[in-house]
Amino acid sequence: MRHIFPILNVLVIMQIHLKTLGCRLNEAELETWAQAFQAQGHRITQHISSAQLVVINSCAVTQDAARKSRQLIRRIHRENPQAKLVVSGCYATLNQQEAQALLGVDLVVSNTDKAQLVDRALQELTFDSMPEMATEPSEVALFTRGRQRAFVKVQDGCRYRCTFCIVTVARGEEVSRTLDDIILEINTLHAQGINEVILTGVHLGGYGSDHGENIVSLIRAILDQTQIARLRLGSLEPWELTDDFFALFTNPRLMPHLHLPLQSGSDSVLRRMARRCKTEDYAQIVARLRAQIPHFNITTDIIVGFPDETHEEWQESMNFIEACTFGHIHIFTYSPREGTKAATLPNPVPHEIKKQRSEALHALAKKMKYDFYHQNMGEIVDVLWEGQREPISENKVRMFGYTSNYLRVACDIPLEQTLENTITRCQLEEIDTDYAIGRVF
Repeated sequence: MRHIFPILNVLVIMQIHLKTLGCRLNEAELETWAQAFQAQGHRITQHISSAQLVVINSCAVTQDAARKSRQLIRRIHRENPQAKLVVSGCYATLNQQEAQALLGVDLVVSNTDKAQLVDRALQELTFDSMPEMATEPSEVALFTRGRQRAFVKVQDGCRYRCTFCIVTVARGEEVSRTLDDIILEINTLHAQGINEVILTGVHLGGYGSDHGENIVSLIRAILDQTQIARLRLGSLEPWELTDDFFALFTNPRLMPHLHLPLQSGSDSVLRRMARRCKTEDYAQIVARLRAQIPHFNITTDIIVGFPDETHEEWQESMNFIEACTFGHIHIFTYSPREGTKAATLPNPVPHEIKKQRSEALHALAKKMKYDFYHQNMGEIVDVLWEGQREPISENKVRMFGYTSNYLRVACDIPLEQTLENTITRCQLEEIDTDYAIGRVF
């Protein structure tokens, strides 16, 4: 059934604005909703002021993320008080009554009901003003917000209960999409011009646990049954990587970049976190990947100031992190989340100490990132170019893209030329701030 509203036999369509905070999974869900709204004949707009409906996918991974979610909801309502406002995501799920009470919120959809969000929004809300008209729904256009890559959600929920994590509470039990459904989506995205997809999930490595598949069989199916030029993986727990998984990287379409959350470089802290990978095992994974593919990019998450983290544990963690030489680190300063076991642990680390440790880790992360870029200088690599263009002279622009191992690269080309959404060979020649500058062949 198409939710298009007839007025005097003319089909009325809405402008819909989608907004997200947080993880790549939230990004993937926005893509899915955009496709569904467009399939019903409605349009996605970048402009909040012109929208009749705004959907916010909220985050609650930290207390600060929850605060930012509340701020975003209030700001959106101030900018367009006439628009209907639908809120979903982890903040809305964990704090449903609070979210419903925020000024301007018309509908809260929990994570468990996200698959019904589009239908619920169109069926349960009353729209007073829908000025745009069309005769028939147009062909679905990819909602990429200017990207040449798309996030594809393959599963939701997590079986593990790391003591610091509220997301597993908000997302519930593991549920995986079918192989056929995922293959169809990727082939559709490819037909729309997308050259790279990133697989996402709350527990990506747990894909298929509910219907007899696994992450290896999923990747094999995608490589066999699609022609997508680049396949990239979201966050994976390091303890789930099997020999079969490592063997997948012999296919050059699987990008040599993994985000493997470490959380701490101290085994005693990892035990308090209920993490399932010791530092020795983690180091072996890093060494194996880099031995298999030179310049394999490994990025990670680190939590600073976990309860009862001693000076010795922190120093042990810093030493291990430095030995691993990560390409990038997402750094989180620990804050207690009600409903997690870690929130009940004794001996919280004082704020000033957490701040000092965070600053030290940021400095180390910056140095390691620069070092990794430096190691790649002189290499000839494939770059997928995006649409961003920065004028650098009257007749030249600078374009940006990403290498296979996820280094940001720029190149300077004539004003009338474009490389957008192409994959070209490029030699990395120098480093400029936080990206490399290359020469295209």
